[in-house]
Amino acid sequence: MNAGAVLRRAVGPDAGAVADVWLRSYSAALPTVVRAHSDDEVRAYFRDVVVPERETWLAEVGGRVVGVMVLAGDLLSQLYLAPEWRGRGLGDRFVSLAKERSPQGLTLWTFQVNGPAQRFYERHGFLAVERTDGSGNEEREPDVRYVWRP
Repeated sequence: MNAGAVLRRAVGPDAGAVADVWLRSYSAALPTVVRAHSDDEVRAYFRDVVVPERETWLAEVGGRVVGVMVLAGDLLSQLYLAPEWRGRGLGDRFVSLAKERSPQGLTLWTFQVNGPAQRFYERHGFLAVERTDGSGNEEREPDVRYVWRP
């Protein structure tokens, strides 16, 4: 399903393509969630913070970035796929990689309106441990924290 997809660490020149995948995926998966930042602010954040300072991984097919995963210690802080690549096994590969990189366990947040993400993480052994009203995130959107322990 994802034959030919290569997972690798992102480097500086990848930041624009990685941000574009994030923007496209966010819009497709979360159409009712108001983004807290403009497209240009998101691109600058990926360029100046995410790619240089976080453990940022990308999925690439034929030189095109089609997915991104960002780890910050035991926090799986981002996992986004280009909409046309959802359901093709790349998310599974990213989660396996995250578990390898953080074998002691992982935590993550997703929005409560994102049922597909919740089902995905639960299939991978994550348990919902906290639900909030969204007052602690920039979008002010109710969210849920998941934890995976080996």
